[in-house]
Amino acid sequence: MKRLITILKLAFVVFLALPAGAALADAPKVIRIGFASVGVGNRPVVGGSSLSVVHGRGLLEEEFKRDNVKIEWSFFRGAGPAVNEAYANGLLDFALQGDLPSTIGRAGGLKTKVLAGTAIRQHTYLAVPADSPVTSLADLKGKKVAIFKGTNIQLAIAKILAGSGLTERDLRVINMDTATAKAALATKDIDAAFGGADLLSLRDQGIVKIVYSTKSQSPTFLRNAHLIVTEEFANKYPDATKRVVKVLVQAAHWVSENEKNPAAVYQLWSKSGVPFANYKEDHTGESLKVRSSPLFDEFLVARYKSAVADAKKFGLIRNTFDVDAWIDQRFLREALKELNLERYWPEFDAGGNLKRPGS
Repeated sequence: MKRLITILKLAFVVFLALPAGAALADAPKVIRIGFASVGVGNRPVVGGSSLSVVHGRGLLEEEFKRDNVKIEWSFFRGAGPAVNEAYANGLLDFALQGDLPSTIGRAGGLKTKVLAGTAIRQHTYLAVPADSPVTSLADLKGKKVAIFKGTNIQLAIAKILAGSGLTERDLRVINMDTATAKAALATKDIDAAFGGADLLSLRDQGIVKIVYSTKSQSPTFLRNAHLIVTEEFANKYPDATKRVVKVLVQAAHWVSENEKNPAAVYQLWSKSGVPFANYKEDHTGESLKVRSSPLFDEFLVARYKSAVADAKKFGLIRNTFDVDAWIDQRFLREALKELNLERYWPEFDAGGNLKRPGS
């Protein structure tokens, strides 16, 4: 009994010695977060996601201020592949990353967990020089086409081309990052480039024309991104992981609540250098609430299982893995419950049909 009392006294002394707000086993000194993207002109600001809102509004800094936890943000021009390299070198804890590069990383042995959606149902656009004779996907045969290899757009393009009876082998594919591809379009060193909504600004400048987009196309052609964490960090700091996810959910809720008047959202995202008007056009006719949902519902889980299967089919990975075990929804469920948002976002079945309307 005396020994037990001594142990309890020592534990109490250790507790009193901790700084205010510190946790016994859940207090990282720094949380390192990466974006698999950069803003226009390499600026360290990215738009188009709930994590962009977290960064732009300083929400994590505010959340962890009382704990004296430093938040470090990194932006990678090399996108998903560069994030995988950073993970392999132990330089990141969390990241916004697309489905394909994170799939490649996991299949290659990176120990990560997918936590929540951050930028789902993203569109892909095909741009060609303004005076190009190319008017459709079929016209790409034999043409020099820029594709950012290893990113989630590569997998989307593979499916888009397959839908038109094409493969990458029918094109003269050149691996280019986003900034390089846009410059090459302007100088007409390439015949076409696939990309995101940032290509719309080149069209507005009269440099290119958009000859294809996934707007109104099958949802299976759309790109998805998520918040991902290392298993090491999640296991060592479960409370901090939960708090990061909670802040992300709060940001997604803010975006969703601005659906009817999204000016504040697009204004914040436009700090990335992508014009306000381009974000507005990219989301026109679609639910901002749906696209900002953090949920891994049946539809999104099915898309990730398809991503793994398609990556194997197209020769982008050698081995598949258990997607259900990779997607860890514990922290998301706890955050949704704590914020009373368990039924806020709509859910879709594996086929993309509305299963449950949001509140």
